[in-house]
Amino acid sequence: MARVVELSYYPVKGCAGTSATEALLTPAGLAHDRSFMVVSEEGVYRTQRRDPRLAVIRPALTADGELLTLGAPGTEALHLPVDTTGARRKVDLFGTAYQGIDQGDAAADWLSEVLGARSRLVRVPPEHDRVTDGLAPGTSGYADSCALHIVSRSTLGLLNRKLSERGATPLPMNRFRPNIVLDSGDDLDGWDAPHTEDRVRHLRIGDTELGYAKLAIRCAVTLVEQESGTRAGPEPVRTLAGYRRASEGGVAFGAKFAVLRPGRVSVGDDAVVTSWGESEL
Repeated sequence: MARVVELSYYPVKGCAGTSATEALLTPAGLAHDRSFMVVSEEGVYRTQRRDPRLAVIRPALTADGELLTLGAPGTEALHLPVDTTGARRKVDLFGTAYQGIDQGDAAADWLSEVLGARSRLVRVPPEHDRVTDGLAPGTSGYADSCALHIVSRSTLGLLNRKLSERGATPLPMNRFRPNIVLDSGDDLDGWDAPHTEDRVRHLRIGDTELGYAKLAIRCAVTLVEQESGTRAGPEPVRTLAGYRRASEGGVAFGAKFAVLRPGRVSVGDDAVVTSWGESEL
């Protein structure tokens, strides 16, 4: 049986994550995950694919979600009361139109200075009703797709062994920006095998229940060194292409899940698989 060893949520899409020892799991994922998004002045989403310096922005959100602090190296932190009632504006996420609540000129000026491009900050409105795809449909805020991204330590371990064989530097887990990291510990009940998460179909953690949606297809964000906000070369995509090519195209690392039953999750919780399937790879 696996257990939870890391929990992370990402208040602002594309920016640094926040580690937690416990968190509320909502229908849209860990509380506050990707509830904000940086957009261009035209409302088009910004991503580390094009703006790798997003990685150096470190958001901190109070538990009640009412105060957001933005920090970045060499820049004075911005403390921002969160607007949840303001006028809606159209935003574009992967070509799909959604609504966002603009967080004002102070946030826009701060982000524009850090990123070197005119930007604005929007928040998911309370009526956000996005439906995500996959075997288990669900919802999420401004995440790329599904509510939760889960990776096991054994999956990263295999990749790092293959990187070392090529003379490349092993990578930390934060290159892949998961929400939940699982480890089998001393219990060798399947999770010691890399990519076990591919085969999970229903999973209980604490008092929550998760449903497998799809494989996590990786993009150029994995090329960005998360501490410096700079692209660091062809890895890990080059190595993953040698053994993790997905049938739908691209390379897969980790899996996406929908929230079937909300609740609380904590580091140390057991992850109990109640249904298995075959990998879609």
